[in-house]
Amino acid sequence: MSTPPAPPGGRRPRADAERNRALVLAAACALFEERGEEVQMPEVARAAGVGIGTLYRHFPSKQALVEAAAEQRFAGILRLALTDCLREPEAGQGLARYLHHVGATLAASPGLTAATLAAIGSSAPGGETLGRLEAAVAELIEQGRAAGTLREDLGVADVYMIVGGLSGIIRTGSGDWRRFLDLAFDGLRPRGGAAAGPGDAP
Repeated sequence: MSTPPAPPGGRRPRADAERNRALVLAAACALFEERGEEVQMPEVARAAGVGIGTLYRHFPSKQALVEAAAEQRFAGILRLALTDCLREPEAGQGLARYLHHVGATLAASPGLTAATLAAIGSSAPGGETLGRLEAAVAELIEQGRAAGTLREDLGVADVYMIVGGLSGIIRTGSGDWRRFLDLAFDGLRPRGGAAAGPGDAP
């Protein structure tokens, strides 16, 4: 016996809508990563296997779609910061793990960074995600200070200055981002101290 359709307002339409949104977002992320700002909305709808009307119901503009794709990327960075980085077993190396992950994430999707810059003029996170990332980075800094691997005057703004340089190098292809981090880590070590710094992390 077949299952009767869910009544209007029931769970099935809502689940279908959530599934369609996830399909659109996954397709958009893949296309943006491949071709950046050149991607157009009808292409995303075709790749997701949904109608253009369905796409626009979830994302009323290309800017809204780009922002959602960028937010998903930063949500992944935040998850890693709150789990693996803050629980890094090697004392004082959580910030190094965080910055290497940010670099690897940006290097894997330069097209999405380009699309984000074109759509909203910035590739940085915003709103609640930004606040939560800053709080996680502040905790990573405190861990490094306590372990003697980070200088006492290091602040969250300093870390994001490094992230900005990292993003620019990756976006323009102007150098080796891993080499940039190695050099930056030298400046994060305690002044005059011999303690191992984040650059010593694998």
